[in-house]
Amino acid sequence: MNSTKNKTFNLGYPLKMKIEYSPIGIIHSPHTTPEGMPIQPTGAKGISGTVEVFEQFRTGLKDLDGFSHIILLYYFHRSDGYKLEIVPFLDDKPHGVFSTRAPRRPNPIGLSIVKLNKMENGILYIENIDVLDNTPLIDIKPYVPDFDAQSDVKTGWLEDVQKTKIDRKSDDRFSRA
Repeated sequence: MNSTKNKTFNLGYPLKMKIEYSPIGIIHSPHTTPEGMPIQPTGAKGISGTVEVFEQFRTGLKDLDGFSHIILLYYFHRSDGYKLEIVPFLDDKPHGVFSTRAPRRPNPIGLSIVKLNKMENGILYIENIDVLDNTPLIDIKPYVPDFDAQSDVKTGWLEDVQKTKIDRKSDDRFSRA
């Protein structure tokens, strides 16, 4: 178990804290550029990829193969800076970045729920992948509908967006070369 004894947290205001993460693996997908890439897993239906978990973390995969879906947390390694107001892919009006899933964020962390087809030697074979190839993986969590699916949900400004826009593809507005 890792200790936090070497980490210091100043919880006064303004909050000052340094947080460091190291990748536990790499996500591989057919998406080599942001342009034309699905912007959510629902728009990536049937697109296959793999997750390569680094050797030192593979013991942590024990029992994951019993889940049909997993949550991938990853680093938007091609995102270029951030703005607190952005025009997201699904609208033509600016919104606060925290009311979107846009990759240009103060902490560029992404989340995708994907189908887990099989695991073999530390490689996860997944489907419905909307992530760029060679994206650093930060964490994996099992998707559990009893924990993760909510009822009586409101979707803010997205309620005004036509359902047909959900399959919209990415462009280069949030990336660096």
